[in-house]
Amino acid sequence: MTRLNMFTTTVAPKLVKHLVAADGVVHASPLPRSTVELVNIRASQINGCGACLDMHVKDAEAAGVTHLRTALVGAWRETSVYSDAERAALALAEAGTRMADGAGVPDDVWAYAARHYDDEQLAALVAQIALINAFNRLNVMVRVQGGSYDPARRAAVVAAATSGVDPTSVATSASA
Repeated sequence: MTRLNMFTTTVAPKLVKHLVAADGVVHASPLPRSTVELVNIRASQINGCGACLDMHVKDAEAAGVTHLRTALVGAWRETSVYSDAERAALALAEAGTRMADGAGVPDDVWAYAARHYDDEQLAALVAQIALINAFNRLNVMVRVQGGSYDPARRAAVVAAATSGVDPTSVATSASA
């Protein structure tokens, strides 16, 4: 059960509006959408965010990422379904998500990503890793549940979240 409906506060809609705007900047960048979604899935797995996993697995598949590739993200090192560039992004996502476990992002992980992405793409990748971690932490702290997200309703969910309406009510009503 959700601990706090953030969308009944005045703070959450304002905050989410800015986070969603930042997400829009990344989506308009030259970073491939499939890479963005794979990074979102991996960070959400590490952080245990069911709501974000629900959203980003479905968004990835709606964007053309195969079910096999979304299912194997957690074991990306032991599979053959990701490109070298995607592996670099996943490694950076893991290091950026687990910074408290070590000494930040190791130089070899950064160099691997820099071999596959130009500065614009790297900036977008770093921003997306920071954003998904912010969304994960918000959702996990207040126990937002996954399972009701409908990618066909993404625009309605985003509009609800940025206007003060609980976006889970939009997703739930869409899948009922």
